[in-house]
Amino acid sequence: MRILVGITGGIAAFKAAEIVREFTELGHDVRVVPTPNALRFIGAATLEALSHNPVASELYSDVADVRHIELAQWAEAILVAPATASFLARTAAGVADDLLGNVILATAAPILIAPAMHSEMWTNKATSSNVALLRSRGLRVIEPGVGRLTGGDSGVGRLPEADQLVRETLAIAVPKDLAGKKVLIIAGGTREFIDPVRYIGNRSSGKQGIALVEEATARGATVTLIAANFRYDSSEVVVESVQTTADLLNALEEIGFGFDVIVMPAAVSDFKPESVSNSKIKKSGSSTLDLHLIENPDVISMIARSAKAINSGSVIVGFAAETASGGNLEALGQEKMTRKGLDLIVANDVSNGVAFDVDDNAVSIIGPKKVFNFSGSKAQIAKTIFDSINKLDSLS
Repeated sequence: MRILVGITGGIAAFKAAEIVREFTELGHDVRVVPTPNALRFIGAATLEALSHNPVASELYSDVADVRHIELAQWAEAILVAPATASFLARTAAGVADDLLGNVILATAAPILIAPAMHSEMWTNKATSSNVALLRSRGLRVIEPGVGRLTGGDSGVGRLPEADQLVRETLAIAVPKDLAGKKVLIIAGGTREFIDPVRYIGNRSSGKQGIALVEEATARGATVTLIAANFRYDSSEVVVESVQTTADLLNALEEIGFGFDVIVMPAAVSDFKPESVSNSKIKKSGSSTLDLHLIENPDVISMIARSAKAINSGSVIVGFAAETASGGNLEALGQEKMTRKGLDLIVANDVSNGVAFDVDDNAVSIIGPKKVFNFSGSKAQIAKTIFDSINKLDSLS
């Protein structure tokens, strides 16, 4: 995504460096427009190094390029952080006396404004009136945090943390193409117990599942998450926690299959012990322990059959973690997708343990006739998966 970060002249301007860094680490294309006063608090060289793009601050530089219009049209989302009381007043009045002000007036992109100032300035009636006017025009002005301010003061007026501002910026720019849709995400790794202490498990962390949940939620879906052996807290998402494959099947029986989209990055155990010891298995002096394993049910195939029986238009997306690459990986994914009755399959090479418990991955998103290869953060992969669902006809 193309994100423009505006910075105004307040002491919290130094925090913009972390905001820019987080956006770029997520793979977004970032350009920074500080006001001249902002550059009194943070240097252009720092911002250029973190954004990997030149910093533009002067209204009358590169005039032939009509820089304010170029930036306004380039941006897919704009975050102004910190936003001073003066910036709020000028923007509410439609005053464009610097490059950032001109970009704000010229853009059609969604705008998030994060004010930061002393409590007395934030609660002043003039500021309150300006904020109300900006919100009435469709700009999103978030409430400042409460905490330590400059000069030893504490109170309302603190700039929210970088990760919150990044999340909220991405949320306003995400298309609400899943509004009214019900989405089920099944993530994590199931465990099959040997005794009360030990289990057979796998290395799935649930990170890709969390990224999918957050992407679906941001797009307006009503989301249910079945979380196998990881924790996820959200007031917006129904979360069912499970441990074993049997727990997962029980959860599915409880919540049903009436979803518009089901995405299953979960690593479900293929096998389980035929019997589970009621007490901890002790060493017996033998150098071996024999376990007799039996197959677990094929959960994703059952889900596909059950969901399609309720709604033939439902989309089922499976995952294939394979120790293969290139054409072999794609062939394995195609075969699995067809055999299990899926609409899409996301295949990745997990040789040498890559992809587990990390923030980045490389995947092949496979439809009946086409393959799309993509690498990036798991958040970007989640976005690409839902984009692929929306373009399913082009993948079939």
